[in-house]
Amino acid sequence: MTVTGANTDAAGMDRPGRQLELSGAEIVVQALLDEEVEFVFGYPGGAVLHIYDALFKQDAVKHILVRHEQAATHAADGYARATGKCGVCLVTSGPGATNAVTGIATAYMDSIPMVILTGQVPIPVIGSDAFQEVDTVGITRPCVKHNFLVKDVRDLAVTIRKAFFIATSGRPGPVVVDIPKDVTDPNIKIPYVYPREIKLRSYNPVSKGHPGQIRKAVDLMLEAKRPIFYTGGGVVLGEASAQLTELVRATGFPITSTLMGLGAYPMTDPQFIGMLGMHGTYEANMAMHETDVLIAIGARFDDRVTGKIEHFCPHAKIIHVDVDPSSISKNVKVHVPIVGQVANVLVDMLKLYREQAPRAEVPPLDDWWAKIAEWQRVDCLRYDRESAAIKPQYAIETLYKVTGGDLYLTSDVGQHQMFAAQFHPFDKPRRWINSGGLGTMGFGLPAAMGVQLAFPQAPVACVSGEASILMCIQELATCLQYSLPVKIILLNNGYMGMVRQWQEFFYESRYSHSYVDALPDFVKLAESFGHVGMRIERPGDLESAMTEAFAMQDRLVFMDIIVDPTENVYPMIAAGKGHHEMQLAPSLSERELA
Repeated sequence: MTVTGANTDAAGMDRPGRQLELSGAEIVVQALLDEEVEFVFGYPGGAVLHIYDALFKQDAVKHILVRHEQAATHAADGYARATGKCGVCLVTSGPGATNAVTGIATAYMDSIPMVILTGQVPIPVIGSDAFQEVDTVGITRPCVKHNFLVKDVRDLAVTIRKAFFIATSGRPGPVVVDIPKDVTDPNIKIPYVYPREIKLRSYNPVSKGHPGQIRKAVDLMLEAKRPIFYTGGGVVLGEASAQLTELVRATGFPITSTLMGLGAYPMTDPQFIGMLGMHGTYEANMAMHETDVLIAIGARFDDRVTGKIEHFCPHAKIIHVDVDPSSISKNVKVHVPIVGQVANVLVDMLKLYREQAPRAEVPPLDDWWAKIAEWQRVDCLRYDRESAAIKPQYAIETLYKVTGGDLYLTSDVGQHQMFAAQFHPFDKPRRWINSGGLGTMGFGLPAAMGVQLAFPQAPVACVSGEASILMCIQELATCLQYSLPVKIILLNNGYMGMVRQWQEFFYESRYSHSYVDALPDFVKLAESFGHVGMRIERPGDLESAMTEAFAMQDRLVFMDIIVDPTENVYPMIAAGKGHHEMQLAPSLSERELA
């Protein structure tokens, strides 16, 4: 196979006067190279063996062999979240495609750019229930931004180009390209043409926000007495962190963030008042309830943020900036919609704000900040620091202390995820990598693999629980094969922690199947995969153990940290409640809340 550089022209010329002729399998690999793809995460099977043979004949595009297709999608997802580039997966037909669906849906819910190449049975037998045949296009249609079935090798290159364009533009998302085996036949070669420009008649994402709408938004901001910025993952995905920070500091407004938006604005900055929503801070949720002007940037008003819609921001005029018009007024009716790329809109908004503010009678915010300070005195994240058992909050705080916060942190889903979001400040975007919308257990370890491959010299840690980590534990083998020194911070409480917490609160402590019996010895398990294992049971041993673990820069270290099984995540907004109806830790007195 002839693999040319990423600058091969649109006519597919690899040297003057010579037209590249490639098979379908070679076209796939060459297209990936032309898209400047670094890594393909995958698992071979019959329907994609022609493509794997083409991969074997070159070394420019690196293939990472996972142990399960779900891990391939999560690893590509983690790579995409950390870098801002498009993640790429390659799986076979049938169970290869169905195993990938969970990871595809995870990326879809969080708007992560991914291209998933799936093998399919040969065209003549599609629909005949052939061996390892499933309707991949039909199965994935509800959880992709778009998908394609390629029926002609002459359409393959342009389809892959379309897939990358759709995945990375507008509101990002996963795109599936389903490729029948006969389309990749090595004996059929055609001229290679890879288009540089793609225009789709029905798909034209808006870039700039409407000037009139931006003016309306700025007018509301200048009149606000109790304003607040509410920001989400769209700020991170839109590379708009710098623009957001400049606008927030220029206005002096408080800012809160969703789980997916953490790090877009420095969490250690005094204007940041914590995460909002179901497990958000008291001050953030109360400020949301009392605000008179809400500026929502790159957020989608999901149920974990809004609580009961009827109680959501009852006093507020709402401004909503988003690249996706379908997200605006989908869940909450807004007063000033602005469709456009977040970074562009924020630049225009800041410019107009600075022009208008000197001439406007801007209300002072002293009373608003004083009220927020009252709420902050509640200390809603308080926990027992004198406990003889390791508290999960303390483990996260120790992680931050040992690393100085200078790391990439992935997580699985549950209590450990919420403790990480609450107790580990992120001052940079793309450092907090977790499954928000779908809440996918098993995400953390393979996502950390993708991050570590993208940044081989950076410290990468995965916070997990004993239930989550077992869902993709086989990827410890992948970490060994590719020398990925991920640090696993296992907060082991013997339960499916968040399930147990809900059962305690809402099911009269009937812990139905939430206790994890028959757990492995994680230290021996890690060692059996060729890694370093540690077990920590006392608070006094935790800092030194973590320091030792992170000092081993070339080894994966699995830290089995035994934490208090009774600890719950507070604050908590129960289903059907509003932001002002939080359940706080029992240790907080009514006098403190008065």
